[in-house]
Amino acid sequence: MPKLNVWFFTLVLFTFPLLSTSHWWFMSQVYALGAKIMCNNIAGLVTYQRQLCRENPDVMISIGKGAKLGVVECQQQFKDQRWNCSTVARDVSVFGKVTRRASRESAFVYAVSSAGVVHEVTRACSRGELSDCTCDTNRKGRSRKGFEWGGCSENVAYGLRFAKLFVDSREQERDARAKMNLHNNFVGRRAVKMHTILDCKCHGVSGSCQVKTCWKTMAPFSVVGSYLRERYQNGILVTVDQSGNELVVAEGTYPAKPPRDNLVFLEESPDYCVPNSNTGSLGTTGRVCNKTSPGHGSCGVLCCGRGFNTIQVEEEYKCACKFNWCCYVKCNICRRTVDKHVCKSPEEDSSQYNSSGRKVSALANSESRNQNRPKNQSRKRAERRKARKNKKRGASINSLDSDHRDNKSL
Repeated sequence: MPKLNVWFFTLVLFTFPLLSTSHWWFMSQVYALGAKIMCNNIAGLVTYQRQLCRENPDVMISIGKGAKLGVVECQQQFKDQRWNCSTVARDVSVFGKVTRRASRESAFVYAVSSAGVVHEVTRACSRGELSDCTCDTNRKGRSRKGFEWGGCSENVAYGLRFAKLFVDSREQERDARAKMNLHNNFVGRRAVKMHTILDCKCHGVSGSCQVKTCWKTMAPFSVVGSYLRERYQNGILVTVDQSGNELVVAEGTYPAKPPRDNLVFLEESPDYCVPNSNTGSLGTTGRVCNKTSPGHGSCGVLCCGRGFNTIQVEEEYKCACKFNWCCYVKCNICRRTVDKHVCKSPEEDSSQYNSSGRKVSALANSESRNQNRPKNQSRKRAERRKARKNKKRGASINSLDSDHRDNKSL
């Protein structure tokens, strides 16, 4: 994914979406005047990307929005996983060191980011925000299924073409990692194309469907995200062939190319349970988990066996809602105290491990606690036990003397 500057994201994502259609043409011209200066100062762009940026400043807005869409969808798909697609503040790579490893997670990031760019560029085209893009004019007339092509079919082909030009141009090397990135970029773009849907409207007397007009549109991006999540789970470990030109399945008996719709990766994922500055893992300490769920997001899985702490927090919710004629619902804001379960840190769980890092039993923990008690406390307890024994011994001697006196009197 191209490394775009933080201030550029802020400009693109929060300023330009607020413009009305009537002001769009004028502002795009003003924006184009400073495109050369702006594009030359965006960190991380390669030469060809800067050229595309200067020539298509309006499309750059959609690229920034597409990158953000990919990040949001990634975090939604992995919100209940040990790796939750967390971003790193003030880091132009957005995801920090995680994407430096050629793992499953990097594969998903590249695919969903590429898909986000296709999705937003295509939508901008349909909204008339791009100067050199229109609706898909190839779909016209009567279809084989009997309906009429009409409306504005979204020009996915344009989105695919521009995303390929911009995103893929960053992979200038010919090494294994570049081949992996290009493959996953393709999977992301293809996912958007595969999930186009037919939208139709009926025309006729009293709602009859004498004439049906249809057009092609993209599915919601969450559908694309769910599909790529499945591809992530079925990701394929690959390597390069002997010539170094092609990716092949690493665990196959014979060299075979990976399926083009599967995400591929070159190395296994790191451990995301604990923080690691080398891999970019933030760990799961402090993550909110589900105490009752047995699957993803559960405290057992998310906390990596370290256990969890329960805290009470106060939250607001709507209550006593009433429908007022006409036509709105009015609610009160109530407060309630709820339990939240958060994962323990490795330090909090250190009492369960011995010096070699192996988990010890409850009995061993008990013995360890006994050994670690202060010596004076142990001495006092020993003296009390000795006193109790002496008391019992004295009581038994007195009982024997009494029996002996009774026998004499007889």
